[in-house]
Amino acid sequence: MGRGKKERRRAAATRPIEPVPGSRRTSRTVVLGAAAALAALAIAAGAWWWQSGRPVSVLITGGSSPSRPPASYVGHAACGQCHQQAEQRWRGSHHDLAMQPATNASVGKLVVRTDGPDGALHDYDVKYAFGTSPLQQYLIEFPDGRLQALGIAWDTRPRAQGGQRWFHLYPGQNVTHRDELHWTNPSQNWNYMCAECHSTGVRKNYDAKTRRFATTYAEVNVSCEACHGPGSNHVAWAKKEGNWRSLDGGTKGLAVALDERKAVTWAISAETGNAQRTPAARPAREVELCGRCHARRGQFSDDYVHGRPLGATHRVALLEDRLYYPDGQIRDEVYEYGSFLQSKMFARGVTCSDCHDPHSGTLRAPGSQVCLGCHASQKYETPKHHFHAAGSRGADCVGCHMPTTTYMVIDPRHDHSIRVPRPDLSVKLGAPNACTGCHSGRPAEWAAKQVEAWYGHAPRGYQRYAEAFRTASLGGPGAGDLLQAVARDGDQPAIARASALARLGILASPAAGEVVRAGLNDPDPLVRRAAAGALEGAEPARRVELLAPLLDDPVRVVRMEAARALAGSPRERLTDAQRKALDRGLAEYIAAEQFNADRPESHVNLGLLYAAERKSAEAEEALKVALEVDTRFVPAAVNLADLYRATGRDVEGERVLRAAIERDPRSAPAHHALGLFLVRQQRMPEALTELEAAARLTPESARYGYVYAVALNGAGRPKQAMETLLHVLSRHPYDRETLAALIAYSREQANPAQALAYTRRLAELEPANAEVRQLIQRLESDARR
Repeated sequence: MGRGKKERRRAAATRPIEPVPGSRRTSRTVVLGAAAALAALAIAAGAWWWQSGRPVSVLITGGSSPSRPPASYVGHAACGQCHQQAEQRWRGSHHDLAMQPATNASVGKLVVRTDGPDGALHDYDVKYAFGTSPLQQYLIEFPDGRLQALGIAWDTRPRAQGGQRWFHLYPGQNVTHRDELHWTNPSQNWNYMCAECHSTGVRKNYDAKTRRFATTYAEVNVSCEACHGPGSNHVAWAKKEGNWRSLDGGTKGLAVALDERKAVTWAISAETGNAQRTPAARPAREVELCGRCHARRGQFSDDYVHGRPLGATHRVALLEDRLYYPDGQIRDEVYEYGSFLQSKMFARGVTCSDCHDPHSGTLRAPGSQVCLGCHASQKYETPKHHFHAAGSRGADCVGCHMPTTTYMVIDPRHDHSIRVPRPDLSVKLGAPNACTGCHSGRPAEWAAKQVEAWYGHAPRGYQRYAEAFRTASLGGPGAGDLLQAVARDGDQPAIARASALARLGILASPAAGEVVRAGLNDPDPLVRRAAAGALEGAEPARRVELLAPLLDDPVRVVRMEAARALAGSPRERLTDAQRKALDRGLAEYIAAEQFNADRPESHVNLGLLYAAERKSAEAEEALKVALEVDTRFVPAAVNLADLYRATGRDVEGERVLRAAIERDPRSAPAHHALGLFLVRQQRMPEALTELEAAARLTPESARYGYVYAVALNGAGRPKQAMETLLHVLSRHPYDRETLAALIAYSREQANPAQALAYTRRLAELEPANAEVRQLIQRLESDARR
């Protein structure tokens, strides 16, 4: 909210702000006959738990030391007594106006008549104005302490630009009170979704017993101490009060010294036309501090300490398909941090405040002049470089290297990966490019040829992982090798290497295993975290061997990932010290999820943890609470039903799933889970109805289509099964399960040539699979007969 575009929650128990890929399956495919496949389907149904968001880390306390008392907030007025110029620049900035009480000094008294949580019209007083430009939202207070953001906003742009009007944030959608996007529902909740980044010193203060919020803040907007930390010790140092000498330590009593640009010079090289930083060390403190709010991330503690790693209290999203294009360009609303980490600028030591004034938030110079401070104008501000007329959009550095994507209907945001335009990647992978973003009537092929004609070669950018990520998303041939190459490439951004490891999954090959092992010792915590997650499905002894050392990692989010991946591991495989470390990690994990007890996702996460630890009663309770928090949250129902199956209570599971479908008839996961239950009960006509609904409602899921086809074949409808599989294959040409079923059914239908074609495609995906190679030999022999 404010800046945050809300979206419909996917059918996975993940935090809306930081989704995580679901469960992983080994890439080794075994080709089963039809009867065996149907039996395996019915059995595996119970093993398929809905994967939740990767939980996070430990609550941390204080930034004090024996010689330094805990700091408290003093307010921007105290800061302004000495730092008058900085405060003046801050006045009227986006940070200053991030949130304002709805008074006569801001927006006046506003009363809104709109549909409430019951669907009926009610009058609501606006409590706060939220944001300032190009739109302003409005918050309504409820008796339980919630603040909710209305689905309509005010366009603050000038009328000549289309502004000065009310507009809906979800145009064309019929958002009723039953829809999760409705302004009264959890997706529009300020306390969880918005508060930390629009105010200073926020404490969420959610009481899980009473289910009420008592959220507080030190200042209503984003003021000085949001970035510099609580200022009481700095004030004492400045006034020389008390034991003020002990407060210095090089920071003058501040929680963090934002001095990474101090004594830094940038000299433009006559040879390259680019500036080089002296000293060359890459700073991270300032960028991480800004990333606290300018990242797509999940918060798991209020106890943020300025200057400590972001991973102590937040989990940053990696370059996942739903969030970024394969080349790393922004797709969903991910803000700036994840993009900037991909940039060559960050790799060379550029920080946020090199380009932006940290107090006003404005650029340090207008337009391209910011860029020309480090890039020689005689080389870059010329048609020989940009091949466009001077003063045109194509001659503008930002227009080509930081294209925009519009969110919240009217809010264009720049991609901060600052990349070379690559229309050639648009041709190959479908990613957007700046050229056709401007020349909207031209195809990407035209732009790619034009760029190559200008420069005499295809463009070469800093980021080199688009093909690997796209191939992995498709499950295509060579994906593992491509991902390993990205993960090993130390010249590539850490966030890209981490994303490659996250896609690698379990140790599918000795080579992948070595890459993951190396990632566990990477200096960047994003990479270590991803490597730990990649071991989730590994053999227990292997997991213990590799992950136990990470239980003592200095960054909490890494420790939490290791503990989560080790949950359920046989304790006898651990040393006494490792057992204690794992118990600490799991306790921290539980505390982290309890911090977000206002969200059903967190209770599902706890249910999954307890299930992994074989604590069925605790798992059941957590999943029930998830449904109490949000009755519409399908992953809670799916997991609860599966828990009932695992504990011999399938009939109760059916009731849970049917209730979920009644609440949300278009929930493919609920239909699918009910269909699997009915398969186990041998109620095939009913099962087929449910499985067909799941496949129809979510055609982007190869799994749903595959399962429906297997059920059709088991019900004696092989022709329809083959038609369904072919339809799935047309959308998912490299889906291993679909190929395996097509091979099996083709053989049953005495069509070895067709089976051979599918087997050869499967061999491209799994060249090391001996069973597949042997099957090719048999089918070739059969085809010659």
